[in-house]
Amino acid sequence: MSDHPNTALLQRFYSAFAALDADAMQACYTPGARFRDEAFTLDGAEQIGAMWHMLCDAVRAQGSDVWRLEAAAIDADAEHGRAHWEAHYRFSATGRQVHNVIDAEFEFHDGLIRAHTDRFPFWRWSRQALGAPGWLLGWTPWLQARVRAQAMHNLARYRKACAAPVAPT
Repeated sequence: MSDHPNTALLQRFYSAFAALDADAMQACYTPGARFRDEAFTLDGAEQIGAMWHMLCDAVRAQGSDVWRLEAAAIDADAEHGRAHWEAHYRFSATGRQVHNVIDAEFEFHDGLIRAHTDRFPFWRWSRQALGAPGWLLGWTPWLQARVRAQAMHNLARYRKACAAPVAPT
């Protein structure tokens, strides 16, 4: 593991994630950052931060008692970084337990994350998160596209709800 400041940035990011601190996670990204994984394709720290807020809120609502994040092999230099992380959580849509194993790659600019790509075996995840439908269809582009569309729909709904004015009491 290197002593580069970007390694410390990634350690700070994953510590915040383990603590479900979406604000601290969002602060690790440049304003024009990009995020990609099996469910999301996002542009901009605001959209990425909204995703982390939504996911952290879902973990709290579904039972932070089963939440655990383990990050390892965190390493970075001035331009690139990587990490291996594993998340244990209850999937909000089904209530099923998931142990997701993810490899992350990063690009940096001015001491912040400019690009973040998480990769994980979708079929393995779908079997855990979705049960029989994931087992039967998780390898298909059709289910992958459905999960991506639902994830983006959920994020748009979450962002709209967070932006809604609070009614006076």
